Order: sequence, then C-alpha cells, then structure tokens
Amino acid sequence: MNRSSGIEPEVDISAGQKMLSAVSGSLLTSLLVTPLDVVRVRLQSQLNTPTSPRPPSSSIPSFRNLPPNLGVTACCREVFWVNNTSPVCLAAGPTLTTSVDSITTPTASAAECAVDETRRKTYTSTLDGLRKIARNEGLPSLWRGLSPTLVMAIPANVIYFTGYDILRSNKRSPINRYVADGYAPLMAGSIARVAAASVISPIEMFRTRMQAAPSGTSGVGVFKETLVGLKKLVHAQGYTSLWRGLTLTMWRDVPFSGIYWWGYEAGRNRLRDLRYPSMGREHALSAMQKDERHTATFIDSFVAGAISGAVASIVTTPFDVGKTRRQVTGRDDNKQVSKADKGTSLRPEERSMPRFLYHIWKEEGTAGLFRGWAARCLKVAPACAIMISSYEIGKKMAKNMNERRASGS
Repeated sequence: MNRSSGIEPEVDISAGQKMLSAVSGSLLTSLLVTPLDVVRVRLQSQLNTPTSPRPPSSSIPSFRNLPPNLGVTACCREVFWVNNTSPVCLAAGPTLTTSVDSITTPTASAAECAVDETRRKTYTSTLDGLRKIARNEGLPSLWRGLSPTLVMAIPANVIYFTGYDILRSNKRSPINRYVADGYAPLMAGSIARVAAASVISPIEMFRTRMQAAPSGTSGVGVFKETLVGLKKLVHAQGYTSLWRGLTLTMWRDVPFSGIYWWGYEAGRNRLRDLRYPSMGREHALSAMQKDERHTATFIDSFVAGAISGAVASIVTTPFDVGKTRRQVTGRDDNKQVSKADKGTSLRPEERSMPRFLYHIWKEEGTAGLFRGWAARCLKVAPACAIMISSYEIGKKMAKNMNERRASGS
C-alpha cells in the first residue's frame, strides 16, 4: 500500500461520508466557476471572423422579397446568424424604417452598425467575454447550463473522487498491489476518470450545447431548443450519438486526471515536508492526521490542487478545443456519410481526434489549438482547488466525528 499518498487514508470514513464531501464540493465549485466555463465554450466554439465590414457584393444574395422589418435587432438588420459565427451583418439604413433595398447599398452609419454588431458577438478574451455576455444577454446568462452542470458534476465527482480513493487506499486495489508508487496516481486518476466520463457524457453534451447557444433566446427557450436538437440527433443516429465526443473527452480528461493527481500528490507531499521539516514523510503524515485544526489541510490541498490543475489544464487545452468543436457542430450531423465518400468527404469534426486537431492547427495555427486556454485555466485551477480542499476538509471532519463517537462509546 502506498504510504506517501497525498490523499489521506480512509480509515473510519464511510462511503456515504466520502460521497457527501464530494457533493458539497461539487455544489460550491459549480456555482463559482460556471461563468468561466460559459466564456470558455463561447471562445472555443466561435470561428475566426473576417474583419472587413463589407463582403464582396457577389456573395450577398438578394433579399428584396423579404419583409422590411425581418430580424431587426437594435440598429442592425440580422437575417441569417448561424451559431453566432456569421461573417456578415446585413444592416439597414440610418433608421429602422428604411426599405430593404438599402441592404445592398448601406450607408456609412449602417456599415458601422454592422461592424459594432459583429464585435458584440465576437469574444477576444476571457474578460471581454464576461463583459459582453453580462451586458448584452444579462447577468444570469453567465450561469447558463448551471442545472445540467450540477446534474453532471455531482455524480461525476462522487464516482471520480471516491473511485480514486478506493484505488489508492484499498489494500486489495490492483493499483497498490502491482503499480509502482511513482505511477500509482497516474493510473488511479486515469481509471477513475474513465468511469466518471462514461457515465456523464450525455449530460455534458447537453450542457455544452446550452452554453454555446447564441444570444437573443431566453433560458427556457435555449433549454427547449437544445432538448429538441438532441431528440432529433437520437432519432437520426441512435442513442449512441449521445456519447459523441466521448473519445475526445477521454483524450482530454484521462491525461488531465493523470497529470493532476500526480502533481497534486507530489505537491502536497512537498508542502507537508516543508511544514514538518524535522520529520520523515510517514511521521509528517501521522502528525497532520492527529492535528485537529483544519487550516493545514485546507491550505495544502488548495495550493497543491490549484497549481496541479493549472498545469494539467494548459497541457490538455488542445483536446478540450477539439471536444467542444465536435459537440457544438454536432447539431448538423444528421447527414450520413457513405462508405464510398469516407476519407474524402468527411467534415473535419468527423475525423479522428489527431486529424481533427491537425486540421485546426493547419487552419488556425497554434492559437487555434489553445483558444480559450486562459478561460479554461481560470476555471480549472480554482475549481480543482475548491473541489479538492472541500473534499479533504469534509473527510477530515467526518473522520474526527467518527473518532469522537468511537471514544465516547
């Protein structure tokens, strides 16, 4: 059994107490980091948009037969905005009563309005996304997808954290019996993540599509639209389509979990050594367990979790970009590709993960692969810190309570 684990042994802690600790950490984490996750999804799902305010005239179809007030929003006449990434904003004249003929010859003020509308729908950074979403869609939009996030996070973290603890602390665990101590966190974290991701993959797809929905729709409308879209997807391609992107999720989450737990245990062991420099590692672990104060447990787990989570999130950002792009563009995946066309007519999102990421790199460069890395890091680092520290404090409180009960009896 690994005696130097950063996770404290589960002596006298029941499975229900561990699950309760995971649930409390999930609730707190989801409430605090959901706005950053919304911005991350928007950044990763938007495509590069041209900076020119006027496209070639030949590329604009005729809209003369459309009603004059179609799609009027503020000062900009929006006709076709697809997934919030349309490069063209068809602007009316100086006033909203201008005839449709003015679409083909917009005035200077209309062109400026079109540029402003495009900028309003384009996010350049995490802070820019937070500001624009709150200003243009309302502050509650930053928590869009919170309900499925909670539904997803609670069972996922219960499976993930308790599974990891069992693999690392149980004497009969194959990890402790056959895996070297230095690789045990990598293996245990990876296996626990595979189990958790497989269970909650359909819920994560639902949440990702809700958060990527364009502005202008109420929360209830987005929920219904996303639900209808998933029903159509299931009807066309079967229930296995709900696990679309699971392979990409594994590519992202499995290495993330391995890196995270390896870094967390190494970092917490290092902090423990600094806190008790005159003791060996096993004696330092015993001294920390006997300490009734929760401050040391909170600080060490928070710092180690934040640093390890930040490093792991940056390393695995390209896989997160690929997963988000594939799940968002899956709205239009009802079209089946024949075997004869396989390999030639497949869209980039339908290719294997390495080929898809290579396509992103070729079209958008390294910046495309790491798009949204700041939002992801700002979300993951505090999320990991809050979750692991809440989990550790919850377990320590449960352990102390059980010990007092045992001594009282």
